[in-house]
Amino acid sequence: MNIKVISFQVADSIDLKGFKKDFTASMSFASSDELFYQIEKYQHLYVFQFGIVCFSGYNETEMTSFLQMIAPFCKNFFDQRLSDEFHIEVGGSTVQYGFDKIGIPEANAETLRLIMLNVSQSVALDYYSQQTNSLLDETNYHTQVLELKGKIDLNGINLKKYIGRTLNIKNKIAGNLYIFDSPEETWEDERLNKLDIGLKKIFELQPRFRIIQEGLSIVKENLELFKDLLQNKNSVTLEWVIILLILVEVLNLFAEKIFP
Repeated sequence: MNIKVISFQVADSIDLKGFKKDFTASMSFASSDELFYQIEKYQHLYVFQFGIVCFSGYNETEMTSFLQMIAPFCKNFFDQRLSDEFHIEVGGSTVQYGFDKIGIPEANAETLRLIMLNVSQSVALDYYSQQTNSLLDETNYHTQVLELKGKIDLNGINLKKYIGRTLNIKNKIAGNLYIFDSPEETWEDERLNKLDIGLKKIFELQPRFRIIQEGLSIVKENLELFKDLLQNKNSVTLEWVIILLILVEVLNLFAEKIFP
């Protein structure tokens, strides 16, 4: 038996409280950050507060219909969505890992939830990686301008917006760090713990997370440099203003002496 798991980054965030009131399917797990439903025996739904929806055992029509239904509960619903697809082959004697699939002896709710969680973590990393790369591209542009012209072409307002975008991404990642942790069930169940470790290796979650952190650190270092350069520029401008004011005052004194 083959079960398809597919996860989508559909929005910046999802109002789980409001969605929970409207969606009445059988719930297997719930917290303030995630909701896990069993629709049928091999059909499950996982909804995350940080804007991700994961399906297992759904067809295209069912997924499209559900995404339309959940859209009103989403903040900044995406027209173009990042996704990751994974396949589960059920019935083997042992767990077998593949490039985009896994073989498991049986598909119980705990196992499926863990697999869907890791697929969703992978999509979240793709989303944050995309945003981090965008900031790095912008940073590289400004450093190239600095190299060619000896100055940056950022004024105070644009620099503040740039800092705001960087801080916003950092805060999103910091606020959702829990998604890269293993669920509590893996601490008590050795089988689930081994499965979780194997899945994290398949999706390379830790290395990808470190790359994002390193990228944001590079952006932060450049922001500090840009901020210092802008402050220095403003200080020089202020000094010239003061010099001109003194010069005007001196000229005014001369004028008063010559033309009493």
